[in-house]
Amino acid sequence: MSKAFNEPSFRDGVNLMVDRAIAVMQLEEGVAKAIKSCNAVLQVQFPVKIRGKIEVFTGWRATHSTHRLPSKGGIRYAPYANQNEVEALAALMTYKCAIVDVPFGGSKGALMIDPSQYSRDEMEMITRRFTLELIRKDFLSPSTNVPAPDIGTGQREMAWIADTYKQLKPDDINYVACVTGKPIHHGGIHGRVEATGRGVQYAVQEFFRHPEDIKMANMQGSLEGKSCVIQGLGNVGYHVAKFLSEEDGVKITAVIEYNGALINDEGIDIEALRQHIDAHEGIQTFPSALFVEEGAQVLEKECDILIPAALESQITMANADRIQAKLIVEAANGPITFGADEILQKKGVVIIPDAYANAGGVTVSYFEWIRNISHIRFGRMQRRHEEMRGMEMSRVLEEATGHPLSDQIRHKMSRGADELDLVRSGLDDTMRLAYQEIRTTMDNDENIHDLRTAAYVTSIQKIARSYLEIGVY
Repeated sequence: MSKAFNEPSFRDGVNLMVDRAIAVMQLEEGVAKAIKSCNAVLQVQFPVKIRGKIEVFTGWRATHSTHRLPSKGGIRYAPYANQNEVEALAALMTYKCAIVDVPFGGSKGALMIDPSQYSRDEMEMITRRFTLELIRKDFLSPSTNVPAPDIGTGQREMAWIADTYKQLKPDDINYVACVTGKPIHHGGIHGRVEATGRGVQYAVQEFFRHPEDIKMANMQGSLEGKSCVIQGLGNVGYHVAKFLSEEDGVKITAVIEYNGALINDEGIDIEALRQHIDAHEGIQTFPSALFVEEGAQVLEKECDILIPAALESQITMANADRIQAKLIVEAANGPITFGADEILQKKGVVIIPDAYANAGGVTVSYFEWIRNISHIRFGRMQRRHEEMRGMEMSRVLEEATGHPLSDQIRHKMSRGADELDLVRSGLDDTMRLAYQEIRTTMDNDENIHDLRTAAYVTSIQKIARSYLEIGVY
C-alpha cells in the first residue's frame, strides 16, 4: 500500500520531518548534517542451541547521538525488526530526550525474534547471549548506553540483562543502572510500567489547558466527555486509556487491536476489557461492545481524540484523507507517515507528535537511572520530615479555628510524598514544561504552523547549542 503511494521509509520519514524543522531554523548545513547522522550501528549474529538445534539470531543496537551520555533507548523483540527501523527509532530518542530536557543521547536496539515461539527459559538464554554481545562491543554500560523495555520486552528481560552485566562486570558498583525498566526489587522505580501512558495523559491534559489549542483542533470545553479511539491495548495503550477514562472522564468509544476492534459509543470499560483479554486471550467475545474484524478501518471512526498506541506507519497516505479525528496523539513511535502528516495538516487535524507525547517512558527511565546511580530511593530522606510538618500544620489550624480536623483531612495534610508521588509529580512537571516550550517556539516563529515542527525546532536548537558550545571538528 505504501509503495503505491510512494511513501518514504520510516527512517526517511523521520529525516524529512527533521529537515522541515531545519529549513525553518536556517541551521548551518554542517551542523544539521552532524545532528542527523547516526553515530554508530552494531549488528550482531549469534548462535543459541534451542531444543537440540542451533539457531542464529540477528540483533542491532544503534547509537544516534553521544552529545549527552549515556545514550538511551529501548530494545524491542519483533520478527519484523530491521536496521532501518532501529536507526529511525534511535534518532527519535535523541530528539525526544532534548524536547523534555532529559540529558541523554539517543539509542535503540532490536532483536529479530518472535517471543511467542519460545519458552521462558529459551528467552532467557537468548536474552543473556544478546546481552553478552552488546557488552563485548561496548554497546551496553551505565555510563555510555542504557537500554529499556520496548515492544516484546519488559521487566523480565531487563532483569536478565542487568544480571548478565553484573556477572561480567562485578566491580562496577553502578551495574544496576546499566538498564532501566527493571522490576522494583531489582532496582526499578515505582511508576515506570505506567510511565509512557501516564506521560501521554499529562500531554493531553496540558493541551486542554490552552484554549487557543483546543480551538485550533475545532473543539471546545474541557477534556471531560470527549470521545476517544485507542489503537493498541498493550502497556502504553492500556494505561493511557485507563487514566483518561477513569481520571479525566474521557469516553473510550473504540479500541483497535491487531485482530479486530471493539466499538461502543457509550464508552468501553477499559479495566473490564483488560481482564477479559487476560482471561480469553482476545477481544472477540467481550460482551459490552460490538466486535468488527476490520480493525484498521476503525481508525477512520469519527471522534474527538485518536490515540495510535501500537506500531509505526498506521496512518498513511492511503487512509489519511478518511481520518475524522480532530486531535491525534501519537502514543506510538512514528504511527503517522510523513506523507500522511502533510495531508492531515492540510485537513486541519492537530497532531501532538510522538517525540513529545510518548516521552514519559524515557523521563521516568531517567529518574530510575538517577536513583540507581545515587543508590537511594526517592523520598527516603524527606518523607517523615514532611509528615511531621503536616501534623504540626494540622495542630496549628485546629488551635487557630477552635475546631478539630476530620481524620481524612488530617491524613491528607500529614502524608509525606512517597516514591510514586514524586515520580508522577516529576513526570507531570516535565510534560507541562515541555509542551509550554513547544508552544512558545510555535508562537515566536510565524513560519511554524504545527506542533511537530515546533517540537523538532525546540529539540534541534538544544542539540545544536550543545554541538557548537563544545566545538564540532
